[in-house]
Amino acid sequence: MRILSVHNRYQIRGGEDESRQSEENLLRHHGHEVRSYEANNDIIKTMSSANVATRTVWSQETYQEVGQILEADTYDIVHVQNFFPLISPSVFYAAKAANVPVVQTLRNYRLLCPNALFFRDGGVCEDCLGKPIPYPGIVHSCYRDNMAASAVTAAMIVIHRFLKTWQNKIDAYIALTQFAQSKFVENGFSAAKIHVKPNFVSVDPGVGDGSGRYALYVGRLSIEKGLDTLLAAWERLNYKVPLKIVGDGPLSPQVEAAAQKSDQVEWLGRRPIQEVYDLMGQAQFLVFPSKWYETFGRVAVEAFAKGTPVIASKIGAIAEIVDAGRTGLLFEAGNHSDLAAKVDELINDEHRLAQMRSQARDEFVSKYTAEKNYEALVDIYSKQLAS
Repeated sequence: MRILSVHNRYQIRGGEDESRQSEENLLRHHGHEVRSYEANNDIIKTMSSANVATRTVWSQETYQEVGQILEADTYDIVHVQNFFPLISPSVFYAAKAANVPVVQTLRNYRLLCPNALFFRDGGVCEDCLGKPIPYPGIVHSCYRDNMAASAVTAAMIVIHRFLKTWQNKIDAYIALTQFAQSKFVENGFSAAKIHVKPNFVSVDPGVGDGSGRYALYVGRLSIEKGLDTLLAAWERLNYKVPLKIVGDGPLSPQVEAAAQKSDQVEWLGRRPIQEVYDLMGQAQFLVFPSKWYETFGRVAVEAFAKGTPVIASKIGAIAEIVDAGRTGLLFEAGNHSDLAAKVDELINDEHRLAQMRSQARDEFVSKYTAEKNYEALVDIYSKQLAS
């Protein structure tokens, strides 16, 4: 099978990019030919605002280049990982003109929400849903805190909604969780077209023993990730269990201040992935305090791979990934008192914690290995080729 993988590349490589690359490598490992077509978003700073706006709605360059690629060689699938902003929805038209099936992975909520997150002013926001024009996203400058850029993003959504691009030019979507699938279905997307296939851990990191007797947070230090909730909960706990924090971001000063205030809070900054896995394996549990609708929870799945249970917010996709009482516990999103209570509950029950370690590892093996993911992905591709 020959696949053309399409994506925008960002200056700072994040979880979305890692998941896409892992998927491409998995396909290559199984003998499939994968060609990557990408646009580097770094060039935006060299472009005029008008040029960026035009390309966001329709990139003639993408249409011509992808068309030439598909004309020169035979491809079975065009898999679009991320088209925003420079590739644009013109990639779907190029693929359809060449009569090649198109699969689009829904790694965020861009087709429904101008900032792609359903998050504004520190909390979940669905103000644009159900509106023919997502004008609240423009009024509140939801994309990059820039009204003009938000207007361009909204225009892209509206124009291609009107053209029925999302309905007629894409054969199948991949949502990472049932929660994400449900959000798109609620807003007019065909349930039959949206297949649920999670991200995965490409190399099994092996089981840890949880002997470190500390809690762990791994991720971006930002408000939507719930760092304020995490720090407030640890103050309420009176630091009964040490907390290690891995990552950086806008809330780094607050994390640094918390670490200076108490020797029970340790900020480690960024760390290599192998060191992160070691920290996960030794942790008693991982905390996932997100306050927005995560489309997935990669860090939680990595913790499961190490046999480490997760205490997570009861919101969005992460509430689906963590099976409360079996692979971890859930608390009310943004409620630091409830988080503190769940931490107390878990650290005071060694037997239950040990059971959860075993069940978390079982969850990884049954759902999130590379081989399970490969089978699901090829099944989605095959269904498009057969239709």
